Amino acid sequence: MPEIFRAFGLRFFFYSNEHLPKHIHVSNADGEAKFSIKPLVLIDNDGLKPKDLRLAEALILENEDLIDSRWEIYFNR
Repeated sequence: MPEIFRAFGLRFFFYSNEHLPKHIHVSNADGEAKFSIKPLVLIDNDGLKPKDLRLAEALILENEDLIDSRWEIYFNR
């Protein structure tokens, strides 16, 4: 399970058997959410609070190039 980064108590990662569209998982002690990368869209949420979702969205936007490049490297696409 490749971890991309951690920030403000949120963990941003991929599962090792991911599929398109490009997306990232975000988790903390409350739960986990899944966001598509381009365009940034919340796909699923299982427990993250609205303030954590907003923070996750901001961090994904800020790190979009990093996330995209790590996806390409890890999944050879």
